[in-house]
Formats: sequence, C-alpha cells, structure tokens
Amino acid sequence: MRTMKAAVFVEPGRIALREKPIPEVGATDALIRVTTTTICGTDVHILKGEYPVKPGLTIGHEPVGIIEKLGSAVKGYSEGERVIAGAITPCGQCGSCLQGNHSQCGGKAIGGWRFGNTIDGCQAEYVLVPNAMANLAKVPNELSDEEVLMCPDIMSTGFSGAESGNIRIGDTVAIFAQGPIGLCATAGARLRGASKIITVDSIDTRLEISKRMGADVGINFKNSNPIEKIMELTGGLGVDVAIEALGTQQTFESCLRVIRPGGVLSSLGVYSGKLSLPLDAFAAGLGDHHIVTTLCPGGKERMRRLMSVVGSRRLDLKPLVTHRFALDDIEKAYDLFANQRDGVLKVAITP
Repeated sequence: MRTMKAAVFVEPGRIALREKPIPEVGATDALIRVTTTTICGTDVHILKGEYPVKPGLTIGHEPVGIIEKLGSAVKGYSEGERVIAGAITPCGQCGSCLQGNHSQCGGKAIGGWRFGNTIDGCQAEYVLVPNAMANLAKVPNELSDEEVLMCPDIMSTGFSGAESGNIRIGDTVAIFAQGPIGLCATAGARLRGASKIITVDSIDTRLEISKRMGADVGINFKNSNPIEKIMELTGGLGVDVAIEALGTQQTFESCLRVIRPGGVLSSLGVYSGKLSLPLDAFAAGLGDHHIVTTLCPGGKERMRRLMSVVGSRRLDLKPLVTHRFALDDIEKAYDLFANQRDGVLKVAITP
C-alpha cells in the first residue's frame, strides 16, 4: 500500500504530520499531487477545538497541484495538467447546486465545504477531489502556484463579501479586519466600484497593504475609535456596506453601528461563540438593515473567473504570502500562523 505524508487533526491543540494511505480514485474523482497549499484561519479554529472534526482527518482546503490520476468517468482533463480546486466542492447536481447555492451543496448548511471538514483535505502530498468535472480548474501556464494560491478560499471569500453586500458604483464601504480575507474584501470592493473604502485593523502594516489593495482611509483602532471616525468621515450618515472579516462580537457589532439605515452588513467571519444584536445599533429591528452571511463560492467556473482577475494583472495577491514552509515543517507553520508572529499573513506549504 502506497502512503503519503499528511497533516492530521489529532486533538484540540494538536495537528501533526502522519503517514496515511494515498486515496483510491473513484469514477468521478481526481487524485491531485499537491504542489502548494496553505493554512487558513478556519484551520486554526479546528486546531483550537472551536470547530469539531474527526481525529485523524487531514486538514486543509486550498489546493494547487497536478493531476496524478483521473477517474474513469472524468472527461476534459489530462493527467499532468496543473489545476486548482475551490475550498467548496459542489456536486453541481443537487437541489442546492441547481438553485445556485453551491456552497450549501446537499441541502445542509456549509454542505459544500468538504476538504478538511468531512473528507480528507489538502495539507498532504495528495488530495482526492470529488466531482472532479465540477471542481477542477486548469491553471494558465503564465500563472505561478503562489499567484493562484488565494483563489480556492481567501480570494473567493473576500470577493464574496463585496458581492453579497451588493456594492454599487459610488458606494462608501467599511471593512473591519485586514487579514488575508479582509484584504481581498477590500480589493473586491474596489473592483465592484466603491468610491470610498475605509479599512480598520490594529496593525499599521496591514493598513498600508490595504491601501495598495484599494483602501482610501485606514484606521488603527488602537489609536482612535473606528465607529466615531467612520461616522465623521461619512458626515454622520454611515456607510452603505460594512464587511465583517474576523468573526468576533466586537467587529460584528462595530459593522452594525456604522451602516446607514437600509445599509448592508456583509459577514464573512467564522464565529466561535455567542453572537448578539445590540438593541440600539439594530434600531430595535426597524432600521431596514440587511445582514447577509456568505460561505466562499466554489466550483470550477468560480475558480476560472478568479484566475482571470489574477491573470489580468488588476490585482496582485503575491504580497499576501509572507512565509514559506515545507510540508515536513507543517507544525512549525501552524505555530507561527496560529500565534500571528513575525508579521505573518499567509504561509505557502510545499510538499
């Protein structure tokens, strides 16, 4: 039996490198030899035991790689081709998929998120991609692994915050938290036509990066009250859309407090505790507010479109990769990323 190295969830507080069998390929599957992957904030939630998965599961949901083997029913691809697959792997055939809700594939909440959640993920030498014809997207030759590494999740999620918020040309937008997802939300807001983008974080270097991504104003909440500052910048009206990109009560509530009546709170965060709506900020339910949540869109067409944006050179996400590790050093990578040391944004993991 052939085996591979894989980063598996052992118990809360521990993800470790283990030997596992290389997956068997079913008729509609594809086996991908992973060339580059990364660690997501959601993986840190799993590490901490805040999001439950089964012990022994391979973690990770952002694969870039090469087709090693194709199932007998998979057409339109060849072994040896470079591909990516989204963090969300819809089947393309169920009721949710046919209604356009690919992230909720199977009719269950977050049902489309399988890698590192309900099936083995991609922080490994190989990953099995289900429903390959709905999920494999070929990588253009001119794009490097690191240029497309953000497409499977971070870029798709960040952009979806702007899309779900229905940002219109001329809108004023506030984005709370400028980690990788927040930075991509900032870029998405600019591409959607926002005329004023305000970003909030506690790290000045991230605020500077956000300006390169399209922000007009960066607010360090350690130095000033972001709610007061945003209301001042909008003449007391509030923003049209506020995007929450961290997953905490504080950032969620802050977004609610800065949107205008009838405005949109677009939530991208993964929340691990109780979330409440303050009566005054919610206008007792009478403010015509819109609160929308989004799980990153997946599928091969979504991946193709995102790679098209990267290929157009309208957006450069390479600066988001700040650290690089071999798969053998995955535990060191988790330690760095989970504790947010050394200015880390994203790490590239190469098996």
